[in-house]
Amino acid sequence: MMRLTPVIALMAALSPAYGAETELTFERDVRPIVKAHCTHCHGEEEKPGGGVDLRLRRFMDQVLDSGARVVVPGRPAESELVRIVRSGEMPKKGKPMPEAELAVIEKWIAQGAKTARPEPLTLAPGPLITEEDRAFWAFQPVKRPAVPEDGAGDRLGSPVDAFVRKALREKGLDYAPEADRRTLIRRVTLDLTGLLPEPQEVEAFVADPSPDAYEKLIDRLLDSQAYGERWARHWLDVAGYADSNGFTEADSVRPHAWRYRDYVIRSLNEDKPWDQFIQEQLAGDELAGATHGDYQQAVLDPQRTDQLIATAFLRMAPDGTGEAVDDPKLARNQTIADQLKIVSSSLLGLTVACAQCHDHRYDPISQTDYYRLRAVFDPAYHWEAWRNPAQRLYSLYTPEERARAAEIEKQAQAIEADARALSKKFLDEIFEVEILKLPEPERAPYRQARATAEKDRTPEQKALIKKYPSALATYSLNLYDQKKQDIVDAKMAEATKLRATKPAEGFLMALTEVKGQVPVSKRFNRGDHEQPKEVVTPGELTILTQPGQPELAIAPTPAGSTGRRLAYARWLTSGQHPLTARVLVNRFWLHHFGRGLVSTPGDFGHGGERPSHPELLDWLADEFVRGGWKLKPLHRTLLLSHAYRQSAANPVALREDPENQLYGRFALRRFDAETLRDAILGVTGSLARVAYGPPSGIGRDPQGRVVVGIDKGSITSFKVESGGQADFRRSIYVQARRSQPLTVLDTFDAPSMVPHCEKRNQTTVAPQSLLLMNDTFVLENARRLADRLVAEAPGDPAAQIRRAWDLLYSLPAAESDVARCQAYLAEQEKALAAYHQAQPPAKEAPKGAAKAAAPAPPKPQPDREALASLCQVLLSSNRFLYIE
Repeated sequence: MMRLTPVIALMAALSPAYGAETELTFERDVRPIVKAHCTHCHGEEEKPGGGVDLRLRRFMDQVLDSGARVVVPGRPAESELVRIVRSGEMPKKGKPMPEAELAVIEKWIAQGAKTARPEPLTLAPGPLITEEDRAFWAFQPVKRPAVPEDGAGDRLGSPVDAFVRKALREKGLDYAPEADRRTLIRRVTLDLTGLLPEPQEVEAFVADPSPDAYEKLIDRLLDSQAYGERWARHWLDVAGYADSNGFTEADSVRPHAWRYRDYVIRSLNEDKPWDQFIQEQLAGDELAGATHGDYQQAVLDPQRTDQLIATAFLRMAPDGTGEAVDDPKLARNQTIADQLKIVSSSLLGLTVACAQCHDHRYDPISQTDYYRLRAVFDPAYHWEAWRNPAQRLYSLYTPEERARAAEIEKQAQAIEADARALSKKFLDEIFEVEILKLPEPERAPYRQARATAEKDRTPEQKALIKKYPSALATYSLNLYDQKKQDIVDAKMAEATKLRATKPAEGFLMALTEVKGQVPVSKRFNRGDHEQPKEVVTPGELTILTQPGQPELAIAPTPAGSTGRRLAYARWLTSGQHPLTARVLVNRFWLHHFGRGLVSTPGDFGHGGERPSHPELLDWLADEFVRGGWKLKPLHRTLLLSHAYRQSAANPVALREDPENQLYGRFALRRFDAETLRDAILGVTGSLARVAYGPPSGIGRDPQGRVVVGIDKGSITSFKVESGGQADFRRSIYVQARRSQPLTVLDTFDAPSMVPHCEKRNQTTVAPQSLLLMNDTFVLENARRLADRLVAEAPGDPAAQIRRAWDLLYSLPAAESDVARCQAYLAEQEKALAAYHQAQPPAKEAPKGAAKAAAPAPPKPQPDREALASLCQVLLSSNRFLYIE
């Protein structure tokens, strides 16, 4: 679908009959244009450019120094605004004003340059929020609409269908028939768990005669561990989760980020209410009563520990402040800016970051609003008293573990002191022997020089030591007596062994405030931290509050933090906020249906798409809040709808609604990156269901691919060794390095966290086919799948093929498919046998030469190789790669 420019889209939204001979007004039709192109210089600055302020219509009556007027009502050709834009002199920054927008201005002037209402007599510097701004759909309070009666009938599975079917019937369309059970179980299992259903699960569902078989299937999947692992991935995208800091080329590792990943998985599996989930992520430290210097009690309570871990959400942005950077102050402020972008996009669905340097071009968000929002978080970040990533780690030691570790350290240090004393004793003994080799007159001065600290030695003493270096004997005991060195080394080793008995010390990364340390927040001119301007107070974006609404109810916490983030989190989840619930349910819908009701999930503003079903969006938002912010009941509502259960085949809807904006069929979708990798591991039987804990490692192999394993590479070479079972864990448990995405995931559109991912792209490009043909991950798993098929159906190629269909496609193989695959196997086996037979025999070692210890190469197995080749074909097929 062609997307309109934000300005034209706004005008179309405000004036549905735009283009007809309707009377244009400044507020509705012209102000969005000049706001996008002009007022950042002519109105929003302290001193408007050229003295021209275009924020109000009456300001345009100004006569310029040239004698021309900015606007001459009824005479566009005499209006300086039209002349200067048409000539290209303005705007000086950004793209030229489109001809269609200039035409609107000309028509408005020709009609008399009218306003919709009397304008204010005075206007403070900065942006103006108008009635038209507040009337925009996303800034209106959520209102629960009545469920439409039109379309009610036996086919409706939930109230969702009444809204969707109403929109379909308005276009003369209807739903597709319901999908068959095999399609449905594959679809919903992949949707909720990111894994394929097991063949026995498919057969049990198909054979279940109970009317609630589908409902029972949904409940079973929602209760599985795999559910949290799948749906956590969606939130981690939005949060910008990574196991590395990014920002610089070093891309240093975040060794404790995984605790946040586990927190998200656990929260979703427990169906933690999302108001609590959000509050913990924005202000878990304040809920737990923890500050930077006083957190020990919090980590003794599992619930409070979880609340602290949750604040790692506010630590997910790229952060290079622990590395050597050219401008540390800039790096600090960039980290804060990136984090604010993550917060505002994920919870507000607005491009607030566009107001960092100037007022937002399209949405009613001022630069002052941006810094008011930043002030909510300033006490925790405090860029002028910055704490780098290592300084924001918190020990999980209990008092008992800390005391035990301290006692062990004390004992180890005592052993090391004994070792040092023993070493000195041995060296002194050697010195007494070595000094006898010096001339008698130089022995006493040399003894005194040795006893003097090196920094305090006189030039004469330094010269004397340089003359007889071997007599010094103050270090390198092994140069004189290796046996005595071994005795000393044994005591260093004893200390090391003792330290290994310390309780393991875990850490968590969190965001906290320093008690009593509250920075003064200011607006930065043009976003430059070196140009602070007026002081700002913490608060919500003005457009998201109603006139007369009180400021955030901020109160310091008993622990000593400011309470700003807690107050903001409670406002976001109060049920009164116009955006939070809408943004969340839109994302939930997106992941189920492949397209959001608002197809720009990170932009509910003028630059984004309008909702395809606004009433349904509000009904879902209200239903979500009324249901206690619980996600699993909402899943059931969506998954039980006919809109979800319908087939993907609906030729009429495909023709009339090719982008499926009306949901008249189920959208065809390919596996995302993680589902592809996990599904391949699952069908081979090698997937390791090991949940939680530190991530599986990654490294570059000799071919330069990033693979799972233990990195044994160096500066000059790449090498990865097997990590055993850890190599086969689900993709969510694989280390996520910003600079080194896993090759198989990166090729299939895994997101790059810079700083996060609002919505995944899905491409179809040549490297994907090349990976499926050549990558070792695919080749090795094709062999594993062949081994599994042989083990489960030995000696029966037809049965092996049918088993492959069950595993990969969740349906029985047609006899024609079996016949074609058998023909392929026969052809491949014959070709492979001929290939092996044509290979020259291995050369024998010359007589008398020692025989190599290397094992003999495995005996060729053309039949097994042919089956592995077939498995690779099946794994690369669209039938496998697509949900259905």
